[in-house]
Amino acid sequence: MAASGELGALGNAGGGRWRSSVRCGFHVEWRHGGHGHVGRRTAPRRQARRLMNVRILTFNTLFRGRSRARLSVLARLLEESDYDVVCLQEVISPRNLAHLRRAAKSYPHVAHAATFPVVRGGLVTLSRRTITRRHFQSFTPVRPARPEWLLRKGALFTRIRLPDGFLTIVNTHLSANMDMDWSMSNAYTRVEESELGELAGLIGRIGAAEPKVVMGDFNVPRSHELFREFASATGLRDALDGDTAPTFRPELAVLEPIDQILVTPGIEATTRLLFKDHVRLADGRFVPLSDHYAVEATLTLPA
Repeated sequence: MAASGELGALGNAGGGRWRSSVRCGFHVEWRHGGHGHVGRRTAPRRQARRLMNVRILTFNTLFRGRSRARLSVLARLLEESDYDVVCLQEVISPRNLAHLRRAAKSYPHVAHAATFPVVRGGLVTLSRRTITRRHFQSFTPVRPARPEWLLRKGALFTRIRLPDGFLTIVNTHLSANMDMDWSMSNAYTRVEESELGELAGLIGRIGAAEPKVVMGDFNVPRSHELFREFASATGLRDALDGDTAPTFRPELAVLEPIDQILVTPGIEATTRLLFKDHVRLADGRFVPLSDHYAVEATLTLPA
């Protein structure tokens, strides 16, 4: 895709702190209304609204520590699942990406950015439904300088074809707060504020009528003012409704939930956390699948 106009093409939201400037295996359920009576006249009724379910998952895979062996287990779990779209973070190694693509064969549609020398942003979106457009946008680097700059974190936009329309999926991974201090005076909090502002601007360039889902590792607590203001600026809704269950393994650090899913108002969502249990690797070792839990959602969209 061309560098200019891609996001407008994905679909053409603002306010608050930031303003916009800048199946094969497809799991679908149709719901119908009640049946009319045969043999007698009835008053005209509006046609029952049809609803469609789409299954999604977001998961930070953890780039270090037997990452390829853990990705093998993840691929098997995904192959056994009914997810339509899976957004992964920290798939940094090009070899790991190639391994994942070979192992997750039922997801023939894959989006990612450039892969040399690393997978840019570490973002990969797997889909069982056709991806019609894709675009990656890096965030502007903001000090303090840190190794994350080499990864060029950002957001991966994909447009998915549905039976009666399209759905734009945004897979993102914001910079980590190395101090785990989310006060507004903290340098890393200011980095996250800048990135959320850029992301809100990019989302604001997508058509307001386009159904949208934004998900990934925000590295910002769900209750934080930055997350609330981002939701307000984009016009999106927290699909987890402020749930306080941690998404980072509490045995590693006690954090509020930092993995998020936001949806366009009008999209209903049922969510839950997954991959809490240890998994068995090919060599017999039992390990956590990642330092994060996955977040899944069943989305119900008007057809």
